[in-house]
Amino acid sequence: MRQDIYQRLKQREELLRFVRLHPVWYRTLSRDPNAFADMEKQAKYFYGKTVPQRMGQFGEQLSMVNMLIQMARAMRD
Repeated sequence: MRQDIYQRLKQREELLRFVRLHPVWYRTLSRDPNAFADMEKQAKYFYGKTVPQRMGQFGEQLSMVNMLIQMARAMRD
């Protein structure tokens, strides 16, 4: 793997971990270093950091809080 790509990966541990979990990216980045942006997008999707995924997580947390509030009200009554 090219040194500049490896240095960029070392700066972001999460991306390095992603590449280690998906070794096909070693070959892809070695052949085409411009694919780094594509790899970053795939890593965001893999780790659940895209905007729709975060909104879904926020919605789930909001539902959980709402359920806990309703449960507390039911116990109080």
